[in-house]
Parts: sequence; structure tokens; C-alpha cells
Amino acid sequence: MIYLLIVSLIWGFSFGLIKNNLVNLDSNYVSFLRMFISFTIFIPFIKIRPLGNKLKFKLTLTGLMQYGIMYIAYIYSFKFLPSYQVALFTIFTPIYISIIDDIFNKKFSFTIFMVAVLTCLGTGVVVYKDFQTSNLIQGFFLVQISNLAFAFGQIYYKKIMSENPDIKDQNVFGYLYLGAMLITAMAAAISADYDNLSLTSEQILSLMYLGIIASGFCFFLWNYGARKTDIGTLAIFNNLKIPTAIIVSLIVFNESTNLLNLIIGLVIIVLAIIYNEIYLKNKN
Repeated sequence: MIYLLIVSLIWGFSFGLIKNNLVNLDSNYVSFLRMFISFTIFIPFIKIRPLGNKLKFKLTLTGLMQYGIMYIAYIYSFKFLPSYQVALFTIFTPIYISIIDDIFNKKFSFTIFMVAVLTCLGTGVVVYKDFQTSNLIQGFFLVQISNLAFAFGQIYYKKIMSENPDIKDQNVFGYLYLGAMLITAMAAAISADYDNLSLTSEQILSLMYLGIIASGFCFFLWNYGARKTDIGTLAIFNNLKIPTAIIVSLIVFNESTNLLNLIIGLVIIVLAIIYNEIYLKNKN
């Protein structure tokens, strides 16, 4: 659990950092650079021969989904939303985690949708005045694609590693970054305008921080911690980054919002988190 806590606190700063320093760059290019840096860090630890091709494919697919597809949608959403709204809309990730886990275990419970109702209400209170804008709608659905991909990767990695208990996380994690790097490289090749692409020193530092710390170091710790905890705990910690990100975005990066709506919405979201934890704990 301590690994998930550390990562949740660190990730709280990533939302505002992307919005303020990197939003003018091609989002797929940013995604690729982050994954390239993370992949480079884990190259020395990769084991090749002891792993079968089937396992390598599963791990690469996990990274393609959890980090590649997730980043493509996630970073692009900042072009439509302020960072605190991106943070808020990740509230649905625990719902997807529970549903995907149910699918893998061939069971389903309708009760989980009670949490979805509360989380929808909570985020709706915060941004209800903007619901008629196309930007918010586009941004919302991009974040949901990101949430689904990230949730799938967490559950699938947990399943893969439970089936291969003798394998160490650090020896296979490079395959996840490889999958993410490949898909983001293809996306960047299509969308990025390399002839007019230039990076400021501030952007380079931001990318290095995100690639080494927020992605490389934190994604490893997150998945390692995820497979050491139950689904209920994992679901709850997926939301811990949200209040941190909102506070950082408003205080450090000087974004603005209706504070009363924000407080009311956060109270409703906290109730959803509490209900989510109680229900998922009982289910497990």
C-alpha cells in the first residue's frame, strides 16, 4: 500500500505540469518521449531468454494499453480541459477496475453502478456550467478512454504476474514500456510536425521529470504495489491523486474554478470513494 501512496502523491503534480509546460506540443510526441525515456531506464533490467514469446507478447500488450493508449488519450485531453478537470474525470477509473476484474473472473455485480452515480454527480457539480461546451465533452471522453486503458493494464498485469510468481517485476517491466513506446511512436509519426518542432529548456526538464519519475519510477512502483494489494485497495488509491492534483492545479499553477461547486463536488466524490471502498472490501 505504501507504494501506491507514494505514487499517488507524486502524480498530483503531473496534471498541472503537462497543462502549463507541454500542452502546446503535439500530444503524441509528448507521449512517445515519456515512454522512450522510461523504456531506456529499464533496458538494463530486461530478461530475454527465460521468458517465452507468449509472455513477452502479453506484457507488451499490457504496456501498449496501460501506458500507450492511455497516454495518447490522456495528454490530448489537456487541449480541451484545465488540469483540475482532467484530474476529476479520472474518478471513474475505480469503476472500470472493478468491472474489468469482474469480467476476468467471469462475474458481474450491478451494485457497483451506485458508485458511478455518485461520481458522475460529484464531477457534474464541479463543472455543470460547462457541460454544453464541445471542449468539455471531447475532453471527458478522451479521459474515459485513458481511464479504461489504464484500468485494463493494472488488472491484466496483476493477472499475468500472479500466473508467473517466479518472475521479478524489474526484469519484465521494460516490455510494458516497449509496447507503449511502439504505439506512441506510430501515433507521433502521423501527427507530429517535426519540421517545426522545437523544445525549450523548461519543456525538456518537464519531459525528463515525467519520463524518469512520473512514468518510469512511478509506473513501476504502481504496478508492483497493485499486485500486492486487493482490488478494493487498488480502486481507492486510483482516486487519491485527484484531490492532490486539484489542489496543486489551483494553488501552484493558478487555475481557477468555482470553489463552492468544487467543495460540494469533492464531498460527493469522497462519499463515492467511501462507498466504493466499503463495497469492494466486502466483495473481496
